[in-house]
Amino acid sequence: MKNILSVDVEDWFNILDVPSTPKCSEWNQLESHVKKNFHTLLHEFDQTGVKVTCFFLGWVAERFPELVEIAYEKGHEIASHGYAHELIFKQSRQAFADDISRTKEILESISGQAVTGYRAPGFSIIKDTMWVFEELVDAGYQYDSSIFPAFREHGGIADAVISPYRIQSTQGSIQEFPLSVVRLFNQRICFFGGGYLRLFPYSIIKRMAKRVNQENRPVIYYIHPREIDPDHPRLPMGWRRRFMS
Repeated sequence: MKNILSVDVEDWFNILDVPSTPKCSEWNQLESHVKKNFHTLLHEFDQTGVKVTCFFLGWVAERFPELVEIAYEKGHEIASHGYAHELIFKQSRQAFADDISRTKEILESISGQAVTGYRAPGFSIIKDTMWVFEELVDAGYQYDSSIFPAFREHGGIADAVISPYRIQSTQGSIQEFPLSVVRLFNQRICFFGGGYLRLFPYSIIKRMAKRVNQENRPVIYYIHPREIDPDHPRLPMGWRRRFMS
């Protein structure tokens, strides 16, 4: 079975839910590392022949359109991560609709191709924001990879379906690719992205990935460019978030 590697293309300061996170209006004044780190990732993908899905922040694409261009030229999929990296449940419905439409337009104007995939910042779709799927369909998206089917501090739907499935909305249906989790000790646990990839030993990750595949599910991995850069600047945050990050 083929598994899926995805990159959430965002910068070191795009950390959710900490008081020190700068506003989008301040991002241009900060030292960006995303260009350097994303080029490093693209080189690694070239070396192994891997094709990935790149969920671009609209802000990153707008500031560094050449990253979208080169990723597309190398055969990677261009998808949307929203514009300003805001938690869905803290946005109004109209603000969300404007955000996803703006990002789609930016990415399509750079790549010259239709953008059909979306991933919410922080996987922040919850049961109270299921209207998201109506807006995604209405904006022309064909699939989503935002549902985190386990407990999560910001987002997560603990009893959601764990295999790819179609979600029905009043505007039509959309394909959902939930993040991969494993049932372990009566809990659903993710081993396959972000801090989980950093904290779990490779042998455990490999074993859990095999279990997911044995259940006839693809493993969806996700990484961020900042995670390959130990020298990037750090936002002030509490010890727990600092450990996780």
